[in-house]
Amino acid sequence: MMILKCIAVDDEPLALKLVETFIQQTPFLELAASCDNAVEAMGLIREKQPDIVFLDINMPNLTGMELARLLQDTPGLMPKIVFTTAYNHYAIEGYKVNAVDYLLKPFSYEEFLRAANKILQITEESSNNFQPITADDEFIFLKVEYNWVRISLKDILYIESLKDYVKVHLDDSQKTVLSLISLKALEEKLPSSKFMRIHRSFIVSLDKISAISKHSVFIGKTEISVGEQYKEPFKTIVDKWLK
Repeated sequence: MMILKCIAVDDEPLALKLVETFIQQTPFLELAASCDNAVEAMGLIREKQPDIVFLDINMPNLTGMELARLLQDTPGLMPKIVFTTAYNHYAIEGYKVNAVDYLLKPFSYEEFLRAANKILQITEESSNNFQPITADDEFIFLKVEYNWVRISLKDILYIESLKDYVKVHLDDSQKTVLSLISLKALEEKLPSSKFMRIHRSFIVSLDKISAISKHSVFIGKTEISVGEQYKEPFKTIVDKWLK
């Protein structure tokens, strides 16, 4: 199992202790260090090279947001950041410094674990470094629980996004496969000549489309809407079909 090193930073002792406890009870996380201010955190990040920093925003002298900007401007020193704060108005600013997630205090272990799992997924996808599948390839491997499952491209009807997972619908008596990967990451691996994203939550197999209406496609009896931002590229495909 991949282990991710973490640093917890918070000037509130109880909040810091809670994050430390959550890290320690999560099997794939390791607490490398913790501290109560962003200045000390900068030195610890340089020394420990953590994968994740759970970072409070409102701290004296140097705020968590200011630390995140410093890290962003330091080549080779940008761990994944999860902001922890009692104020929700920092969310947009947090995404400007590429924060992976944003935990609003008081947060539960379930919320903490969801953020940690998101980073584990991103890290695993990066380390696996799979090459995109080409039009000549006939299958893909997807991680399903603790196994890598081989799926034939010709069997895929459509792919549905379920938050951090995708559900792959197969042409095999309503069979589906659930895999921990984002729809965007999977889209980048699939051959564009065979698959197309037509909605923020759906990728379809072009060969499996059985009918087209003004605003949707049909794969068998399943109707899938074409999202507004995907209508023009999809229209280009349809125009070629109807020539």
